[in-house]
Amino acid sequence: MDQRLSIFTGNAHPEFARRVCEILGVELGGVDVFEFSNENIFVKYHSSIRAHDVFIIQSIASPVNRSLMELFIMLDAARRASADRITAVIPYYAYGRTDKKDQPRVPITARLIADFLQVAGANRVVTMDLHAGQIQGFFTIPVDELTAFFTLADYVRTRRLLNPVVVAADIGIAKRARNFAEFLGVPTAIIEKRRSASGTGIEVLTVIGDVAGRDAVIFDDEIDTAGTMTRAAEALLAAGVRSVYAVATHGVFSGPAIQRLATGPFEEVVVTDTLPLPPEKRLPKITVLSVAPLFAEAIRRIHLGLSIGEMYEVLI
Repeated sequence: MDQRLSIFTGNAHPEFARRVCEILGVELGGVDVFEFSNENIFVKYHSSIRAHDVFIIQSIASPVNRSLMELFIMLDAARRASADRITAVIPYYAYGRTDKKDQPRVPITARLIADFLQVAGANRVVTMDLHAGQIQGFFTIPVDELTAFFTLADYVRTRRLLNPVVVAADIGIAKRARNFAEFLGVPTAIIEKRRSASGTGIEVLTVIGDVAGRDAVIFDDEIDTAGTMTRAAEALLAAGVRSVYAVATHGVFSGPAIQRLATGPFEEVVVTDTLPLPPEKRLPKITVLSVAPLFAEAIRRIHLGLSIGEMYEVLI
């Protein structure tokens, strides 16, 4: 690769950045990113990046707001160090659920984050499976949204499930779930649910589709507290499924998620490594698939000026 290609990472998910660099055969760039005793974050690149093509890999992982500030400051430092082009590589884009003003006097934080990234110095963004596709439109710079669709589908095929059905975790993910099911050549079902007026808790109303006697694969873009997944699994079992699997791109696993998954009726929970999974959360039933090769290939193509879309043409 060109010596002017420079890849750096903050503290959110350094293991992922190292995987990407190993695949590309480049060395992860040296940078100091630390917090002073007054909680102010400091960034300093170890060597010149003037006129370099810089990629900063930083998933917006817990602690979310610190991960964001590290990214903003790294972008600003790279811009002030005269980098030629700066790409923010964000495997998981947090605040994606606040993509619209759905009640009075609330923010559109996903748009605010987009503004911050551009002001800080990002010339391009690479991310994966945004919670809402319209987030791409919040940017005035190029955004490449990668997908774990094929990685997840290929893995599901290896499980050789009995008469499987793909189940959309809710109406919002129904289109993606339908595409996932069509790619696998299996039917689709949908969990119809209603959130409580306070926004906490979920009431599952019904399962739409024929699921009795089948192996159900619940599909979603992320698993946060696992409330949706757990209630969906319970509704499916009540509807007569043979077994339940959960599949999602992002394993956020916040709050009671691990306890819910551990005690829930799941044969297996499949996510990718867009977010780190600490040892205390590594349940035997959780399988983590790596999407580092996809990000490595995207970085290579962006650096060389090649098409990102053609990455997936060979997979279809």
